[in-house]
Amino acid sequence: MNELAKKYWNVFWQGKEKPKSVSAWQFGGSPDELAQLVIDGVKSATCSGHIFYEIEKEPLPKVDDYSIVLNSKDQPVCIIRTSEVTIVPMNKVTEEFAYAEGEGDRSYEYWKRVHIDFFTDALGEVGLDYSEDMLLVCERFELIDIK
Repeated sequence: MNELAKKYWNVFWQGKEKPKSVSAWQFGGSPDELAQLVIDGVKSATCSGHIFYEIEKEPLPKVDDYSIVLNSKDQPVCIIRTSEVTIVPMNKVTEEFAYAEGEGDRSYEYWKRVHIDFFTDALGEVGLDYSEDMLLVCERFELIDIK
């Protein structure tokens, strides 16, 4: 976590019992646009490929995890708290979840097209192929604070 994110985190929790763990990250694809959707109350869910957690040896997210969302310049823009985590094959993601991701016209068709493109590229970078039944880590979250 960079110094700006640490400072934001510490100032936000000053005088309150601070959660033990926090991560700071950008949304993939369009970090600024997606972060703004969170701030605007449009985006309340996100997903990532399960395989990337394995490759990067990162722990899976869990309920009550806190995250500092960063913009494309690695500046903190808000704090979110994970409220639900499910692991689902991509072809089993619901229309309601796609809508909660808040992107484009919020339709399932838009969500699917954009995510196929994103995961095809991301998997290709590590020598893997996209599959419609690839496992996704689907997270729902709530906005806690806006910087």
